[in-house]
Amino acid sequence: MMKLHLICVGKLKESYWRDAFAEYEKRLGQFCNFSLTELPECRLPSDPSAAQIAAALEKEGEWIEKASTGSKVIALCIEGKQFSSVEFAEKMESYGVQGYGSIDFIIGSSFGLSQRVKEKADLRISFSPMTFPHQLARVMLMEQIYRAFQIINHGKYHK
Repeated sequence: MMKLHLICVGKLKESYWRDAFAEYEKRLGQFCNFSLTELPECRLPSDPSAAQIAAALEKEGEWIEKASTGSKVIALCIEGKQFSSVEFAEKMESYGVQGYGSIDFIIGSSFGLSQRVKEKADLRISFSPMTFPHQLARVMLMEQIYRAFQIINHGKYHK
């Protein structure tokens, strides 16, 4: 059974995001071994400079690298490639066929990910050129992972 590890900077603060996340986490149990690592977000002033943001992203990047299992790494970032749900499912299935038993998914802070984390990722994906709250992006990723497993296993969820 494939192992999926979600590494996120920040926590889900509102209960409705936690409930939605928990629902997809429960559903994924039949398809994979899922784990979540939530890392702290670096504290920044209300109007941070570019240098302060860069330093925070580097620090968060160090924490992300320590949390990563060294498996296939998929980073969510605005400059990533956009996939249809079927294409995303095919990509996940191809990793399994190629013998990769685990995938790390990475979601950075509200300022994104360090360049180093992006460069080390095996794949960078983006949901849209639109900007979404990071809490929503986490739920959207879980839904798409669940949808991918439904597609791979010919389930009725994806129409």
